[in-house]
Amino acid sequence: MSLSLILAACGGGNENAPANNAANNGAANASASNEPAAAETPKERMMTDALGNEVTIPANPERVIASYLEDHLVALGIKPAAQWSVANGIQQYLQNELKDVPTIPYDLPFEAVTSFNPDLIIIGSNAAVEGDKYAQYAKIAPTYVLGDEVNADWRQALLKVGEVFGKSEEAQKALDDYEAKATEAKEKLQGIAAGQTVAAIWLVQDSFFVVSEKLSSGAVLYHDLGFEVPEVVKEISATGTGNWNAISLEKLAELDADHLFLVNSDKDSGSKALNDPIWQSIPAVKNGNLYEYTRDASWLYSGAIANSQIIDDVLESIVK
Repeated sequence: MSLSLILAACGGGNENAPANNAANNGAANASASNEPAAAETPKERMMTDALGNEVTIPANPERVIASYLEDHLVALGIKPAAQWSVANGIQQYLQNELKDVPTIPYDLPFEAVTSFNPDLIIIGSNAAVEGDKYAQYAKIAPTYVLGDEVNADWRQALLKVGEVFGKSEEAQKALDDYEAKATEAKEKLQGIAAGQTVAAIWLVQDSFFVVSEKLSSGAVLYHDLGFEVPEVVKEISATGTGNWNAISLEKLAELDADHLFLVNSDKDSGSKALNDPIWQSIPAVKNGNLYEYTRDASWLYSGAIANSQIIDDVLESIVK
């Protein structure tokens, strides 16, 4: 839920000039060498998106709508014209950068999109432009679709968004910085928690969900940080279809994880489910290895910024 800025420098002298002009040429060359490199004026570019649409990318897009792709925008230093929202909230973990950005409903109603007068629209999934939706968005502004395959992999999505904006170098640096951070964290954690199992649980409206083994924060825990996957998580992930899949209390009782990370979206309403004896009997809960976060944390999202914050949370919890 991803172009390089060409720099051209000019100047130089004629090494075959007569001797009596050497001093003048040398001064001219020195002056030229001290002039800053001149950047080419950005130009419109034509790109083909994942659905085969030929899209004219503006030279300097300034009013961008890229709903649910804001993690990538922020990582590239881009502030959108409007930010993704649902009935119960926004991506709170990005609000240091987006606090003054107005919201737009997650399903991008045409009227709402038009009201922001965008000069570029970036869409993540194929489903968001089904039927005649793409044509409708394209009438409002140039519309680029990442496509399901790219959108499902935050790394690919970040790089593609960087390409669209002519910020490929910046996108690669953001990715490299994340990989370096993850590698360092993994080494620390393997030094003190090698072979230990973890799981991430989401409590919302008195129901529990467990993160998938290979998606969202699960990919951070098990792939990037190298924790072992509990058998229950493997089992549910094999048949689940989402980033987070429902898990019953009875199944939770079988979750023999050394550490549990809980995203508690019911905190304001009392979190009654956490008083159930079955929950209280889970080994990680009994042993004090439960780490709780509010729904404002980044655990429900994915991207260089979200995942970096997850790593911070894990280190703070486990590395004493």
